[in-house]
Amino acid sequence: MALTDPGFELRHLRYFVTLVEERNFERAAIRLGIAQPGLSQQIMNLEKIVGTSLLDRSRRAVQLTYSGEVLFQEARKVLAQTEATVAAIDRAGRGESGRISIGYVASAAYSGAVVGSIKDFKRDFPYVEVELQEMELRQQLQRIADGLLDFGYIRAPAPIPAGVSVQVVLREPLVAMIPAGHEFAERPIDTLARLAANTFITPRQPPEIGFHRNTLQACREVGFEPSVKAIAHDFTEIAALVGIGVGIALVPQSMSRVELPDIHYRSLRSVAVTSDVAIAYRKGEGAPAVRAFIARHREQLVSAGS
Repeated sequence: MALTDPGFELRHLRYFVTLVEERNFERAAIRLGIAQPGLSQQIMNLEKIVGTSLLDRSRRAVQLTYSGEVLFQEARKVLAQTEATVAAIDRAGRGESGRISIGYVASAAYSGAVVGSIKDFKRDFPYVEVELQEMELRQQLQRIADGLLDFGYIRAPAPIPAGVSVQVVLREPLVAMIPAGHEFAERPIDTLARLAANTFITPRQPPEIGFHRNTLQACREVGFEPSVKAIAHDFTEIAALVGIGVGIALVPQSMSRVELPDIHYRSLRSVAVTSDVAIAYRKGEGAPAVRAFIARHREQLVSAGS
């Protein structure tokens, strides 16, 4: 008979492997927590199922037939794979395995928020596969709402689609990115109003979103309406446009870590507006791994606020 026989169960293999390892019915029964007669009966049932003798009963000690040797080797593999499968299912249920797709804007990566958070998570959840993709913030939010992306790191503010939650995880001061040769390239800026005559470069975003919104708010805060060119695709293009003298830009302080030719970063006094890194995810997320990732960020927010 084959192991597909309806009477066959994994416990038969477990009993048999334990008996072979102990080489004694009494010790094996104790280890399994069953009575010795019961173990003997289960081994005989297994022999009936496979249709051949597994033990050489002409000897007093437990000795295997050739068929028994084959079954012992294969049974250990089956039991090991079964244990691995159960462990994998258990990890998945606890959010310790699976896959998370994460979007991010490049400026959030410069802040350290992306790499630091994911690195900490992977340390505790090594079986979770993380897929990273740089993506414009509005695209991230829409893909999260549509179920095509699990999580996002964006620069607030931005219109939030229904079903998406957003939480600020980092607030950064703004600094001025100025080209070499600018009058303030080598000296402090006592007030942002000193830069009112300049053109401010922002990403290609509407006025209510991200850096564009930050620039408008900061300038209006000190009493002037800036001339804005929303023409850059990303931080690299902003830096290139500033470097060739097209204009200046207000960027998060973390970007000043990136040293580029013909670019200077100047701090801004008395500017209350901040550039905020935020996390975005679906409300009522069902995937355990994603829920664990979200929970980790919430814990970090609570710790930061305590």
